Amino acid sequence: MSELQDHHILMAIKDLSLAARRTIDGFMTGINKSKVKGPGLEFSAYRSYQPGDDLRWLDWKRYARSDRYYIRESEIETSISIRLLVDASNSMAHRDGAFTKLDYARLLAASLGWLAHMQGDAFGLYIFQEGDVFSLSSRKDPQHLARYFHQLENIRPGGRMGDPTQYKHIFTSHQKRELLVFITDMYEREGEITRLLEILASLRHEIIVFHLMGKNELEMDYKGYQHVQDLETGEMMPFNDILSPDGYKDRLNRWLDAVRMQLLDKQITYQLIRMDQPPGDALRGFLKQRQKITG
Repeated sequence: MSELQDHHILMAIKDLSLAARRTIDGFMTGINKSKVKGPGLEFSAYRSYQPGDDLRWLDWKRYARSDRYYIRESEIETSISIRLLVDASNSMAHRDGAFTKLDYARLLAASLGWLAHMQGDAFGLYIFQEGDVFSLSSRKDPQHLARYFHQLENIRPGGRMGDPTQYKHIFTSHQKRELLVFITDMYEREGEITRLLEILASLRHEIIVFHLMGKNELEMDYKGYQHVQDLETGEMMPFNDILSPDGYKDRLNRWLDAVRMQLLDKQITYQLIRMDQPPGDALRGFLKQRQKITG
């Protein structure tokens, strides 16, 4: 079975925890774990023991096999807190084929939460909708994973993102730097997403943005439709009033380039994800970005 076919099966699974486990199992297949090191949604690596290293992190099983001392790097006490931020505003109800952007965001967040749980990292969930934010604080106990999945399963798109200054306190209550993964379609009416990211970047958190877009958006593939609707304002527009395909794609590419450069200027990692892209590919792209950041 191709990974793209498996992607559609995963998206159709009603049990989100099962879908997340299957996604992560597929993602792990073929990954060379020894090339990835450090904390925070990353895999462990071994290195030779150096004088002064904490003896608690010696891997005795590896010593028995090789007669050499090795330190397991991910077990060094440098835990990180990961926050999964999900845009659940009305525009995330955009549908491409059988699935919405929120369906894809839900599966991505579930998979990353499962991966964080496997790594022993604390993780939390923050859902933006109806001008407010729902927060599930970062923890790492087994019951927390069940609560996390429950909240993800019950997300429904609604309203707009709202003014980020109203919930800034949620992200300023901790002194420690965190890894923030924001899953969004970057649709904003009054710069609310831009302001949110500016606030988070000013707090010196490490930020990765997953920008979700449907194939129909990227390729202007709306066959059979006479009108398109702005999901956050309800405004309807005759499809014939939209630019020609070439003009549309030119403006879209210029906008995507501007979004990417704007985020990179703020030291925010940006990753565009097509909704016809298998989740495993998205996770591999995520891992690649993490490797670049942690070196």
